[in-house]
Amino acid sequence: MDSLITAAAQALAAGDPLGAMKRVALRDDAPALALRGMAMAQLGDFVRAKALLRRASRAFGPKEAVARARCVVAEAEVALASRDLAWPTKALDAARATLEAHGDRRNAAHARYLGIRRLLLIGRLDETEQALAETADVPLPPALLAVRELVVAGVAMRRLRTQPARRALARAVGAAQRAGIPALVAEVGNAARLLDAPAARLLSGGEERLLRLQDVEALLASNVLVVDACRHVLRHQGTAVPLASRPVLFALARLLGEAWPHDVSRSTLVARAFRAKHADESYRARLRVEIGRLRTALGVLAEVRATKRGFILAPRDARRIAVLSWPVEEAHAAVLALLGDGESWSSSALALALGTSQRTVQRALDALAAAGKAHSIGHGRARRWTTPLLPGFMTALLLPVPLQFD
Repeated sequence: MDSLITAAAQALAAGDPLGAMKRVALRDDAPALALRGMAMAQLGDFVRAKALLRRASRAFGPKEAVARARCVVAEAEVALASRDLAWPTKALDAARATLEAHGDRRNAAHARYLGIRRLLLIGRLDETEQALAETADVPLPPALLAVRELVVAGVAMRRLRTQPARRALARAVGAAQRAGIPALVAEVGNAARLLDAPAARLLSGGEERLLRLQDVEALLASNVLVVDACRHVLRHQGTAVPLASRPVLFALARLLGEAWPHDVSRSTLVARAFRAKHADESYRARLRVEIGRLRTALGVLAEVRATKRGFILAPRDARRIAVLSWPVEEAHAAVLALLGDGESWSSSALALALGTSQRTVQRALDALAAAGKAHSIGHGRARRWTTPLLPGFMTALLLPVPLQFD
C-alpha cells in the first residue's frame, strides 16, 4: 500500500473525510475508489458512496478477498447510515466470515456490530441482546466500544431501564472521546440527550404534563393503571393487555381513561370510537357489543360500569388511571417517531421497522409530505425521507415492536 493510500486511510479513521479526499480524489485504482467511497459516506453523499464502493469491489481482483470483503462491510455501513434496512445481510455475514478467516478481527467485529445495530433499528430486541451477549468478551478498539455501548443503551432505553442506559452512555462517552472521532462523539451526545428529552405526555384526572423516559419507567412501576397510547396496551404492575390489533377497543379504553374518574356519554363514545355523526340505535347496539368485548379483554385490570348517561372505567387494584400518549399527537406519529432521529429513511426501511406494509407507510409519507411535515430526497430506489425534529417530540423509543396499524 502506497503512502497516499495509507495517509487517506488514517484520515478516514480519524474522522477527516476531506483530508482523505485530498489524497485520493483523482485516483481510480481499487484502494482509492474504496477510500473515496468511505469518504463520501462520511460527508453524507450515500448514493455516490455506494456507487464508488461497488466500483472498488469489482476493481479488486479475485485473489483480493479481504479487500472485497471490506468493501462489502463499508457498503453495509452506508446502507445503515442511509436507513436502507432491507440491505442483504447474507452478504455482510459472508464478508465477516472472510475477514475472520484471514485474521482481520477488527473489521470482522465492525461487520458484526453493523448487523447488531440493524437488529436494534428494526426492533428485534431479544436478538440484539443475544448478539451482544455472544460478543461480551471480545476486546474492541475505542470506536467500536462506543458503538457497542450505544447499542446497549438503545436496548435499555427501549426496555425502559434508564439507569443501565445512563451507565452505558457514560461508557460510550468515554470510549468516543478516546477514539477522537467527532461524528461518533456527536452521535453519543445525541443519544445521551434523549434520556432528558420529553418521551411522553401524561393525562390523568384532567391534568396533563410531559414525562421523561425515567418518569415513564416510574409510572409503569407504580400502582397506576396506564392506558398506553404509544404502544396501544393497558398496563398495571407487570400485567399487560395488548389492544394494538383491536383499535376500536383501545379507542374506547382511551376515552374512558382520559375521562376518569368521570364517565363518558354514549353519544361521545359512538362519535369518537366509531366516527359516527349520530348515535342512532344501530350504533348504540354496536357500542354495547364492543363494551362487552372490552370488559372481557380487560379481565383483572379494570371493569367497565354502566351509568345513566354512559360508561365509566373503574380500576380493580390500581390507585388511579392515567393515559400515556405522544408528547405531540400526530396522525402518523409512528412514522414521525422514526423520522425524528434526523436520518434519511427509505419507505421499505420504515415498513420493516414498523412491521407493516410498504404501501401503508407510503400513504403515511404522502400525507406527511402534503402537510409539510416530511420531505423526500432523491428518486426511485434512492429516494429517502426525512423531517425536522418536531419540538417536544421523542423518537421511536416507545414504539410497539412491531406496530400494528389500524
